[in-house]
Amino acid sequence: MDQLSNLFDGFAAILTPSALLFVVIGALLGTAVGVLPGLGSAMAVALLLPLTFVLEPTNALIMFTGIYFGGLFGDSISGILMNTPGNSTAIASTFEGHRMALDGRAAQALATAAIGAFLGGVVASVLVVFFAPALADLATRFGPAEFFALAVLAFIAISAVVADSAVRGLAALAIGLVLAMVGIDQPTGTARFSFGYPALLDGIPIVVITVALLALGEVFHQAARAGGPGDQDTVLPSGRPWLSRAEFRSALPAWLRGTAYGVPFGVIPAGGAEVPTFLAYGTERRLDRRRPKPMFGRGAIQGVAGPEAAGNATAGTAMGALLALGLPTSATAALLLAAFQQYGLQPGPLLFERSGDIVWALLAGFFLAMLVLLVLNLPFAPLWAQLLRVPKSYLYAGIAVFASFGVYAAGASIIDLVIMLAIGVLGLAMRLYDIPIAPVLIAVILGPLAEYSLRDAMANSQNDPAVLVSSPITIVLYLLLVLGLIWSAWRRLTERRRADV
Repeated sequence: MDQLSNLFDGFAAILTPSALLFVVIGALLGTAVGVLPGLGSAMAVALLLPLTFVLEPTNALIMFTGIYFGGLFGDSISGILMNTPGNSTAIASTFEGHRMALDGRAAQALATAAIGAFLGGVVASVLVVFFAPALADLATRFGPAEFFALAVLAFIAISAVVADSAVRGLAALAIGLVLAMVGIDQPTGTARFSFGYPALLDGIPIVVITVALLALGEVFHQAARAGGPGDQDTVLPSGRPWLSRAEFRSALPAWLRGTAYGVPFGVIPAGGAEVPTFLAYGTERRLDRRRPKPMFGRGAIQGVAGPEAAGNATAGTAMGALLALGLPTSATAALLLAAFQQYGLQPGPLLFERSGDIVWALLAGFFLAMLVLLVLNLPFAPLWAQLLRVPKSYLYAGIAVFASFGVYAAGASIIDLVIMLAIGVLGLAMRLYDIPIAPVLIAVILGPLAEYSLRDAMANSQNDPAVLVSSPITIVLYLLLVLGLIWSAWRRLTERRRADV
């Protein structure tokens, strides 16, 4: 009951015209920057953070919540409409979301994303209010061996699920791991896959790989198909900014499953919401294959609902981990840590005692920011969808320009543009030979985590491999992996037998 009382006090502090104005401004600015291809929510937070420093602490942090969650939704808008997610956390929802957009259902896809983000964020915020200590305890149970097991589970699960051919899935995984290993090996100082070019010693930034494979690869693919039988000048969105009863019934279980994936990952310092969003996507794809008429690959609403709820649930509990432990579990949370320190506030166990009024106002601001975003973005979904009315030649030319601008803005390097062009050609080849993109991206994101975790685990145990299966968490993760592989092999064998009959 103390938590409820404190939360009501927080609402009393922020339900003022000025606070509401700052939340709306933050949500609009965050969405506007997040929707630009190549920039994304993290860049939105970084660019707009200085604007909050001139404000009173409570208003500044409340505005920051609007920027934070608005940027996350902006990532999804660019991914669904232009196949160019603003951040890696929106990659998973792009696969089916963009297919929905190409099918004329862009507004429904955006509405699904908005509702999923709202549900996932609200559930996560409620859990943060009541169960922050339990979530913090879960985070402390993850060591190097657990992180390695988690990465291996994500690698194999995504490669086996998203590809019709296991060989193609593993090939895509290998491509991603090679891209992730480019640069200096930190423990030994050895240059890997740099080919003598100093520009490659720092590795290839994830924003370059993401934009190149998804945006530039799609631009090249559309250019290669221009004038062919499958080419069409424009896609006409239906403009319906709400979901039908049948669509809502289909999306609701996926929202709930995605939220269940995202909640625990927010307090695990795995770098963001990539793992839960991909796991949610993989789960929905597996379940879709049991249905009489599978929809994945043609614009399945569950493929948007699950990852969107998982991403925002992760973001919500990540804020809880930051407030309760002082632990930034993602790059965006690290930026928020800087915002706290700018006002002389140090997140951690003592923050609730020393600055409880600000903390509970901020937690109330989470709910308010997500409600504002839902109210703003549902009516605006058809407006965003009108971008698809732009002729393809102009639309994809604009995507290429904005993608190049975003990559250059992130690193201020011409070399990044050259690398983006080369990886974009790789993205075209992958599309032509039906090699899935998702395993490449998950390998690039989690490859360094898997490598460092494996090295740390082996170093701490004098190279005893038994340490990799020495805890209940690792055993459970590997058991899930084995069961998933057995089920996948059995399903493929059954489908092959049915085809032979």
